[in-house]
Amino acid sequence: MNRRTEPRRMSDDAPAAGDDATPEGDGATGSSVPDDVRKYERFKKIDGAQYDRVNDFLRDRTYVTAREWAIARLCVDFRTETGVEMTKIGENLPQLVPFMTDTYSPQAVNQARAAFEEKVQKAGATFLYGAMSGFFTAEELDEMMYEVTEVAKFLLEVEGVDLAAAEELDAEDRISEVMREVRESSQEVRSDLD
Repeated sequence: MNRRTEPRRMSDDAPAAGDDATPEGDGATGSSVPDDVRKYERFKKIDGAQYDRVNDFLRDRTYVTAREWAIARLCVDFRTETGVEMTKIGENLPQLVPFMTDTYSPQAVNQARAAFEEKVQKAGATFLYGAMSGFFTAEELDEMMYEVTEVAKFLLEVEGVDLAAAEELDAEDRISEVMREVRESSQEVRSDLD
């Protein structure tokens, strides 16, 4: 894979107005913050980041907004055997995510999670179609996979995930192998249809 520069940091982006963030509350709630909320460590690497900057960074590189990204991450981290703790996430959003300033209702949390899932599915379908259709050479797909992997790794690092170099290389190799198989299989399917 060709190596390029890593994505610009969120703090490097110029602030801009606007997003679909629609809080359902009016700030932090009371003084009784649950222990697991108080101990939550994700997003600490971007303490002090402004919502607009994070949102612009994501919008430049993904289909999701800062609100959807943060809430989707929280829904994974606050999942229990009986479901996702939507109320806890919404009521404690400003304590959990540094760039979120208002609380959300459980319905708003659920809507953001659903929007994230829908956008990921559509992006995946678009990418796979492009990969399977023959629009790209194997080298172009390899380069594209490197670029999108870099953005994904950066977002994981922001969330506090430490990826060892060996793990990164192994993941890149596995992704490249899968993409080669997708391209070869799609070539076979296309030739069968001709």
